[in-house]
Amino acid sequence: MVNLDERLKKIRVMVDAGQYFVVNRARQYGKTTMLWALSQYLQKDYVVISLSFQGLSSADFQDEYAFTAAFADLFVQTVSNSTDTADRLDSDTVHALENIAESGTEGQYSLRILFNHMKKLCKNAAAPVVLIIDEVDSASNNQIFMDFLAKLRDMYLNRKVFPTFRSVILAGVYDIKNLKFKIRPGEQHRQNSPWNVAADFDIDMSFSVSDIEGMLVQYEEDYHTGMDIFYMAQQIFDYTSGYPYLVSRICKLMDERICEMPEFGSRKKAWTENGLLESVKILLKEPDTLFDDMFKKLNDFPELVKVLHAVLFTGAIFPYNPDNYEISTASMFGFIKDENGVIRVANRLFETRLYNWFTSNEAVNSVTYKAALKDKNQFIQDGKLNMELVLQKFVEHFTDVYYGNSEKFVEENGRRLFLLYLRPIINGTGNYYIEARTRDMGRTDVVVDYRGEQYVIELKIYHGSEYNRRGEQQLSDYLESYHLEKGYMLSFNFNKKKTVGIKTVYCNGKTIVEAVV
Repeated sequence: MVNLDERLKKIRVMVDAGQYFVVNRARQYGKTTMLWALSQYLQKDYVVISLSFQGLSSADFQDEYAFTAAFADLFVQTVSNSTDTADRLDSDTVHALENIAESGTEGQYSLRILFNHMKKLCKNAAAPVVLIIDEVDSASNNQIFMDFLAKLRDMYLNRKVFPTFRSVILAGVYDIKNLKFKIRPGEQHRQNSPWNVAADFDIDMSFSVSDIEGMLVQYEEDYHTGMDIFYMAQQIFDYTSGYPYLVSRICKLMDERICEMPEFGSRKKAWTENGLLESVKILLKEPDTLFDDMFKKLNDFPELVKVLHAVLFTGAIFPYNPDNYEISTASMFGFIKDENGVIRVANRLFETRLYNWFTSNEAVNSVTYKAALKDKNQFIQDGKLNMELVLQKFVEHFTDVYYGNSEKFVEENGRRLFLLYLRPIINGTGNYYIEARTRDMGRTDVVVDYRGEQYVIELKIYHGSEYNRRGEQQLSDYLESYHLEKGYMLSFNFNKKKTVGIKTVYCNGKTIVEAVV
C-alpha cells in the first residue's frame, strides 16, 4: 500500500478548518480508498458518516420525497453498521430518520424536514460530525440533487446560527461546482453553482516515484525478489505518471501473472525490466474497465476526439486553458494534464491505447496497415525485429501510394501512417510509446519494445540540412540515455531535389539509419 499519511494530514487541516470541498478526480484514481482511509483517520476526534450514492437508483431521484426517504435509509444503514458511530449520535434523531426511511414516498417528507433532523443530529452528537459522500456525480444531472446541494450550502452559510456538519466532503469524477445542469424540460443547459461554498481541493492524489518505491519496499520485505527497487519504481512511474489504478494493475500483473509464465517462472525474474514490459503489453491489450470507460467517454463527447487526435498525430500544441470546454472536460476525465502550460495526454499507457484506438478504427480500410500485415513475417529474423527493413519497406510503400500528396497532408498524416504500418508488425509481441521529451510539431521519437530489445525511431519534418544535423545530434543523445548504439530517423522531406531511400550515418559514436520519404 502507498503510505497516505501526508495526504491525510493535509485533508485533516481542511476538515479542522470546517471546509466543505469536492474530491474531483478521474475514474479509478483512488478516491474511494482515500475516503475510507480518511474516515478511519478522523474517527477518533469526529463522528464520520461516510456514504456512497452508487447504490441509489434513478427512482430515488424521481422527486423530493423519494430522495429524502432514500437518503435517510442510506444514512441509517451506514450508522447501524458501526456501533461506535451509532453510540455517538442522538438515538431519537436516528430513530426519526428510520421512520422517514421506512415510510418511503408515502411519508412525503421534504428536504426541509430531513435537514432539520440533520441539524439536531449535529447539535447532539458526541463530537463534530463530518459527512462524506462518494459517487455523487451519479446523481448530478437533476433538480433534486441541486436542491440537496443548496440545503448543504445553506447549512454552511448559517453555521454560526444553526448546528451543522463540521465538514462535508463530496467525491466523484464530475466537478459538480461547474457542471451544466438541466433545470427544466425544454430549458437550455446552463452553468449553475449550487456548491460555490466549496474550498479548492489541490492535494495531489497521484503516486510519486517515492510512493511507488515505498510500496515495492514492503513487497520486497515479503518476497525477497532481489529487484532494483528504485529502477522499477521509476519505470512504473514513467509508464503511468502515477495514475493509481495503472500503478496497481502493473504491479498486480507482475505479481500474479508474469511470474507464472514459462519464460519467467518466478517472482525474481518477473520483477525485472522484461517482466515490466510484458505486463505493459498485457495491459495495452486486455479488456479493462478503465479503458472501456475512456472510449465510452470519447463516444459520448466527440468534441474530445478532435483535440486528442490533433495532439497525438499532428503534434498540435494547445495551451492549457481550464475555461475551454473541451480541455476542461478532457482534464476532468483524466485524459490530459497540464504540462508547463501545454496540454499533454495524461500518461504513456493512455497515449498508446489512444493511438491503438485511433489506428484500429482506420486499420480495416487502410492500405498502409494491409501492406505491413502482408509483409509482416519478413521483418522478424531470428526472433528479432529488423527495424532497418521496416523503414526501407515503409519508404517504398509511402512513395508508391502517397508520393505527390500535399505538404499539409504529410504533416498531418505522416506520424499516423507510420504507426499504422508499424502496428501489425509488432502487434501481440511488442509495443511502442511516444517519448515524452520530443513530442511537438517538428519531431517525435517512437520507442519500440520488442522481445527485450528497444528501438528508437525519430519522426520529423525535414527543414534543411542544419536542422537535420541537430536532429542527428539529439537522437545520438537519446540513444546514450537509452544505452543504445543504433537508432533510426524517418524524415518527411518536401524538397523536390530530395533523395528518397535509406542511408547510414555516424554521430558521436552512434549509428543512425536515416530514411527519407
